[in-house]
Amino acid sequence: MIDFRYHLVSIVAVFLALAIGIVLGSTELQGNTIDVLRTTADSLKSQLNASNTERNGYQTQAGAQEQFLTTAEPKLLANELPGMRIVIITEPGSASSVISGVKQAATWAGATVTGQVAIQPAFNDLSGATESSLYQLNSSIATTDQTTLATPSDEQTANQQQAAQLIATAILATTTAGESAGISSADAQTLIAAYAQAGYLAVTDTPYDARATLAVIVTAQTAPTDGQNDPGNQVLLALAQEFATGSAATVVVGSAVGSSPSGSAISVLRSSSVSSEVSSVDNADSTIGQVSTIWALANQLAGDKPNSFGISGASAVSPVPLAVPSATPTITPTPHPTKTGKGGKSVKKK
Repeated sequence: MIDFRYHLVSIVAVFLALAIGIVLGSTELQGNTIDVLRTTADSLKSQLNASNTERNGYQTQAGAQEQFLTTAEPKLLANELPGMRIVIITEPGSASSVISGVKQAATWAGATVTGQVAIQPAFNDLSGATESSLYQLNSSIATTDQTTLATPSDEQTANQQQAAQLIATAILATTTAGESAGISSADAQTLIAAYAQAGYLAVTDTPYDARATLAVIVTAQTAPTDGQNDPGNQVLLALAQEFATGSAATVVVGSAVGSSPSGSAISVLRSSSVSSEVSSVDNADSTIGQVSTIWALANQLAGDKPNSFGISGASAVSPVPLAVPSATPTITPTPHPTKTGKGGKSVKKK
């Protein structure tokens, strides 16, 4: 990691060189003045080289730690979510490295990824035309499936929230026993197809066939310029709230770079009331973040409250993993061997 001192020394060196050029071009310098400037420049150059060496050392150390975690990840996640099903929901601009990393982590944990639902930019559009289209689509599907639409928590994203509610009924269940409850698989497929044909979703695989009990929402890789007021951030809160209600556990994840600035999707989520319903991980583009994602799901399933994990404004670096049953075999003491004496009596060996 490049620290502030590195930048400061670099900037000072540049301005010093500029000052020397100006002075040399405007007046005739005394020899001792030039010597002082040269000595100062050499000192700054030495500090810059030292900072470069220190930075390279940090990068090497970080690379070694990441390599170790990558090697250890399968064992860290083994049997964390055996037989569970996970659906991945992606926001526009989400990083492919996060998506693939979470999928691999889920596999190592013993879970199955049922599919990927990609939210399209049109879904985050709060203009009148989109709102009218979503309202009509929501109403039609709710009537067909006999679903009572929930009262939205924010009127600005009311149609997105109700759409998220309906989408959740097609791809999620609160328990593994509830996969056949609610609308049928055929109706679920029709529902997802309707939103996809309208340009609001893109779906990979068939998440409506065997509904997941767990959801991972992947946020955009970069923070929007509008921050808290960004439509995508506001819609994310509606999505997270409905998916948390429709699942046994939901985690919202992001990239370390994009999650850090205030106004990013993760920071906006953490400052909202929805943070009490979902866990969040702000560094899911790293191995430790992907491990934290799985542990967060497992802990919520075990009854823990949602929490925030990562490196920027989080409550903890990672969740505390659940205790894994010991695989140490039980040893039964073997009795001492005996000898048979005269008359068939057993004699203890001394």
